[in-house]
Order: sequence, then C-alpha cells, then structure tokens
Amino acid sequence: MKRRRPEGASPSQPLVDSENVVLNLIKSKKNLGIWLADIKKEAKLQPAVVDKSLASLVKKNLIKQVKNIQNKARKHYMAVEFEPSEELTGGAWYTEGNLDKELINILKETCLKVINKLHVTTADGIFDFLKDRKAINCTLGQISEILRSMVLDNSVIEVKSSGLGEYHSIPVGATCYRIIASAGTGADKKMGSAMASIPCGVCPRISECTPDGIISPKACIYFSKWLEF
Repeated sequence: MKRRRPEGASPSQPLVDSENVVLNLIKSKKNLGIWLADIKKEAKLQPAVVDKSLASLVKKNLIKQVKNIQNKARKHYMAVEFEPSEELTGGAWYTEGNLDKELINILKETCLKVINKLHVTTADGIFDFLKDRKAINCTLGQISEILRSMVLDNSVIEVKSSGLGEYHSIPVGATCYRIIASAGTGADKKMGSAMASIPCGVCPRISECTPDGIISPKACIYFSKWLEF
C-alpha cells in the first residue's frame, strides 16, 4: 500500500526515490533494456510516477530510449552506459532499426562475382579476397550469413572440399561455394545435381579424410563413383 506524503513534505523526495527504483531496474537489464510496460509492472510504482521518473532520467542523461526491431511501436529504455544487443537492433543488417537492403544486395552481388572469379571458394576465401582489395567493409560473419541466404535462394551451391583438383588448396571437408551450373543443357543439370550430392558432405569420417591419408578421396569408392557422374 502506497503511503501518503505528509502535508508540507517536499514533493521532490518521492520523485527521487522513484527515479532510483526505475534506474536500478533499467540498469539490471543491461544491453537488453526493458519495455515501458515491463518497467511499470516490475517497478511496482504508479504509472504516472514511472512516466515522470523516465522523463527525468532521460533529461539527466542517465537512460536512453532505444529501438526494438521486434516491435518498433514499443518504448524501450536502457541505461546510457550500455549499447543495444543485436537482439534489439538486428545486428549489422539494420541501420537505425531499418533493414539495410542496399547493403545486403551489394554483398550478394559482390560474393557472386568473387565466386565466379575463383570458381570455388570458402567464406574465409571471399572475406580475405575482399579484405586484401579493400573492396567492401564487412565481417566474416556477414559473408557467411549472405552465403547461406544465397544457397537458399539457389544463387550458389554449397559443397564440401575433396582436397583434389580445384579443391587442392582447400582443406578436405571444408564448406565451399560455387556457382550453380546453368539449367540450359542436360550436361549442366547433371553437373549441378552431382555437385549437390557430393558424398563428402554426409560422410561420418570426413574429419579423418586427407589427400594422402589412409582415408582419402583417392581411396574412397563413393567419391570415385561420384566422379563418374
């Protein structure tokens, strides 16, 4: 039960107390912040008191309002010493709470060009290629996410390195990417289908497979049959 303020008491005292309650609650949520409705629920203060406390704390630069991409209409608060988590901001793909479609499209086009040039490569290979040429400012994580989306879009195909031929410089079993063969001819379709079903991808001993080891692509009957497609 809320105690009534005695007559003549300073009206600022309860406000200071409420500010501390609200501020400590918001700080406890760290980089996740907290939704206005949850502040009012967890602070156990009158809604009007919470609103006044928030306004005062923002003015004193102790808290800030941040965008939550999962629900932009909600008022979300965080202590100023924290930066919003990717769960709130959406990570590198969002700018000021909006999906950066231009960046995504540029990265997709760039990755496609690099794969086309290298014929077959890994996410690390693409990242190093772009980094060496200072072609675009991105992270390895972004490249990996873009490649996964391109596989789903059927823009590129994901295969496992055999360590042979054009895969000689890529560790056996490493995830690689290459352009999907054109669907224009039967031979192209056959190539695309064969690359998609490379046995290395489902081999339970792929981690033990090396070009010159006891377990190797050279001695693998499944790989030999795959080469005969």
